[in-house]
Amino acid sequence: MLTRTLLLLALLLASQGLRAESISYTRDIQPIFTEKCVACHACYDSPCQLNLTAAEGAQRGANKLPVYDGARTKAQETTRLFLDAHGADAWRRKDFWSVLDGRGSQAALMARMIDLGHEHPLLPNAKIPEGLDLSINRANQCPTPDSIDDFVQKNPRSGMPFAVTGLTGRQLATIKTWLAQGAPVDEQAWQPSAAESGQIADWESFLNQPGARQSLVSRWIYEHLFLAHLYFTENGQDGHFFQLVRSRTPSGQPIDPIATRRPNDDPGNTFYYRLWPIQGVIVHKTHITYPLNRAKLSRTRELFYGTAWSTDKVPGYGLQHRANPFETFAAIPAQARYQFMLDNAEYFVRTFIRGPVCRGQIATDVIRDNFWAVFQDPQHDLYITDAKFRAKASPLLALPGQIDDMGAMLSQWRSYRDKRNDYEKLRQDVYDDAPAPTWADIWAGNDNAVLSIFRQYDSASVRKGLIGGVPQTIWWLDYPLLERTYYGLVVNFDVYGNVAHQAQTRLYFDLIRNGAEQNFLRLMPVGARKKLLDDWYQNSGKLKMWADYYNNDSDAPTGLFLPEKGARNAFAQQLLKHYVALNARPDPINLCENGACYRNSVAAPLQDAEQAFSRLVSRPAAGLPVIDQFPEATMLRVELPDGQREIYTVLRNRAHSNVAFMMGESLRYQPGLDTLTIYPGVLSSYPNFMFDLKAGEADSFVDALLQVKDQAGFDKVVERWGIRRSHPQFWFYFHDLDAYMRETEPVEAGVLDMNRYENL
Repeated sequence: MLTRTLLLLALLLASQGLRAESISYTRDIQPIFTEKCVACHACYDSPCQLNLTAAEGAQRGANKLPVYDGARTKAQETTRLFLDAHGADAWRRKDFWSVLDGRGSQAALMARMIDLGHEHPLLPNAKIPEGLDLSINRANQCPTPDSIDDFVQKNPRSGMPFAVTGLTGRQLATIKTWLAQGAPVDEQAWQPSAAESGQIADWESFLNQPGARQSLVSRWIYEHLFLAHLYFTENGQDGHFFQLVRSRTPSGQPIDPIATRRPNDDPGNTFYYRLWPIQGVIVHKTHITYPLNRAKLSRTRELFYGTAWSTDKVPGYGLQHRANPFETFAAIPAQARYQFMLDNAEYFVRTFIRGPVCRGQIATDVIRDNFWAVFQDPQHDLYITDAKFRAKASPLLALPGQIDDMGAMLSQWRSYRDKRNDYEKLRQDVYDDAPAPTWADIWAGNDNAVLSIFRQYDSASVRKGLIGGVPQTIWWLDYPLLERTYYGLVVNFDVYGNVAHQAQTRLYFDLIRNGAEQNFLRLMPVGARKKLLDDWYQNSGKLKMWADYYNNDSDAPTGLFLPEKGARNAFAQQLLKHYVALNARPDPINLCENGACYRNSVAAPLQDAEQAFSRLVSRPAAGLPVIDQFPEATMLRVELPDGQREIYTVLRNRAHSNVAFMMGESLRYQPGLDTLTIYPGVLSSYPNFMFDLKAGEADSFVDALLQVKDQAGFDKVVERWGIRRSHPQFWFYFHDLDAYMRETEPVEAGVLDMNRYENL
């Protein structure tokens, strides 16, 4: 039977110009996976943990346990690709089953699933049939080789790729022939170039210097860059990214990474910091880039070793040292630590929501759907400049989550909440005695100084610059706020942790958000503060203010001289003027002045299109009903007469009465206050839908949206311009987003995720 199958597949391939023996995993198979599979099967949220970004993931196979589980009472074993096991046999011992191996006359699981998809094609550009659950939280059934027959019988429309335009006949034949041949792999790990190897040697030499002081600095740097996709801006190869790891082997030898659960867990007695090439397909949702070059190395040396300080011991890796980085790294000048983070603030804020969780479902319901972030200048941050305050404050800045005992969850939370509130009282006292804050108190060191954050339900995005209309809240982050957020959501967060760990992390982040908001109030006139606070914490938010937050009733004046009425908007307008040279992404569409709501730098057809799009922004849904039909992140692909195209992202900003609680978010929606932000570029890793239109159709497109009153009206717009999952050219349009990023921001480009692409 197997021989006959091979013969038939060989004939099919030959008829299409291929020979069966010519199939190569690297040349023929991975490109198919990248085009048709990786958009769903990457990172921890891969259905059934099947990760197809590299051969290691395909050979690892599938596992029924979801990584994301907000209800488990015990921490789960880690299953990180390339780290927690190596080779198919090792993954079998961790309960992964093969999707590549056939059993006697039975075809491989992958072959059965792609056959099922091919046998039930979708109606072109029609809605996906009822009964197929497309939600991100759907229960994946994860058939095994033993249960596949029953699965196929009961789920005839659940083949792969799932609920989307499928493989071509040629792609199907190629994969099935490869599987029938035993799924051989010729994948070779790429190696750094000679120029990259020299720079790697410089960084590894710097990080592995002997001595207590050097060891402490390197540990801090590692804990802050372990998540980064490092790349060399000087003589680096396109597409080459590196990960900072702790290895059992020194420089010059093959890397043997130490796979601890967290980056601040004990690595053992002897280890070395190494730059490890990142293998596999780069996916956007985990692609958090960080540049390395000679200037960066010099800057890092200057920050950490440019002043006289010393230590004769290196702290251990016990619970207290993991919970409180302010005490663990107290010997390192706080100025150096904070400035290192400020220099690349966009990177650090990105790690909060594109880091170990792949998606930020733990963190995002604690933030507004859109807000701006600015930073306190180090010279005006009293934690940096006032040693007595720092000594009193540091013991109060420990973070929860290290103890995940279910019975102790609430007592642990209350203990850390009370410490945080004691810190807030101490902080208010010292700042009330300090000079009133002025514009000099807001950091303006480089274009990382102003950031825009957008939430898309359970994911979020961060960009340099002031994007979107003036938001309801603005965060003013100082060093203790920035560092605690990083350690709480990145270093100390365990995606495999239990509900006690995850709940403590989420609850403490709520306190951090409140701290950043209340810090911003210091910039507002005294008479405007309560009104702003009441607006942020409406209804049930007042209960949270009373129960958990420190009542910061400071009447210390601001030095910004803003009008009491409309103070927030006045601040935003002055921020735009003060930071015009640092605003990386001016936004005339959403922040329109003088009626010219478009970029002067683009062609006339795009200017006209942007002017049309501006009619949809900064308007509440109460007067623009179509907003209620929009998902979180919609892409607009606008074609120009010369064949070029521009991509815009339409973000739906959901309004809330408050964001102070973990549960019942829908009860706090204020849909009549929802707005849209439209901005050029790809502002989400998770597109929910796409429209394709000619630039000359922009006015007609907007007019049609303005006339929408209900679902039926929106369906008409989708029928004319929408790209549904079943569109015959769906993958061309979807991957054109990747192509656009490679053209406009090549370092940031990566394959987008389609798990949230909706059935509109």
